[in-house]
Amino acid sequence: MNVTVKKWGNSQAIRIPKAISDTLGIKENENVEIVAENDTIVIKKISRKRRAKKSFEQRLEEYYHKPIEEILSDDTLYEPTEYDFGNPVGREVW
Repeated sequence: MNVTVKKWGNSQAIRIPKAISDTLGIKENENVEIVAENDTIVIKKISRKRRAKKSFEQRLEEYYHKPIEEILSDDTLYEPTEYDFGNPVGREVW
């Protein structure tokens, strides 16, 4: 398929035909990789690798470097603290 190189500001631009973008699943405003190889321009769709979602317990284990049972049974990890926000101002109900 032939396309024409056009001026776009100080750069050169080509339009990707709808048939090609539909085939590759490229959507508007999606990032692609462009590479010059041996007198050829290659445009590659960037595939996103999704990270596996971690549970709250897994995140706690990573943070404290301990198994969850140890974390939950350790009373020194959380010390309740009372904060004084001053006297009421206005119509707050305490």
